[in-house]
Amino acid sequence: MIVVDSSVWIDHFRDISTPEVDRFRRLAPETILVGDLIVLELLRGVDREEEALKLQHKFDAYGVESMLTPHLAYVGAAYYRALRRRGITIRTLADLAIATYCIEHQHHLLHSDRDFEPFELHLGLRVLR
Repeated sequence: MIVVDSSVWIDHFRDISTPEVDRFRRLAPETILVGDLIVLELLRGVDREEEALKLQHKFDAYGVESMLTPHLAYVGAAYYRALRRRGITIRTLADLAIATYCIEHQHHLLHSDRDFEPFELHLGLRVLR
């Protein structure tokens, strides 16, 4: 499965052409996994309720998966500490949880966010290029 990060969804919805958006648009819908944390990130930026409902329906068509469990919280905290020991600070809890989810489930992540690079370089995050 391929988890599509909010960085790609945002460019897609704004109709901004990037290599990541182009890759996303070529994916078969059944290969895309939509995470609840990503939905939260996207919907919090919507001002109008009508627009939020449209987006919800789009995500519901894919099915939305929960990305954080008690086990993944423990693993994510361990990943955070491992990166801190290397002098790397992860800036957002959402990125930590998304990367942890992808690593532990062996899913690829499609993103355009440099904050995921330490997870790829040091923890085995699989990135769709």
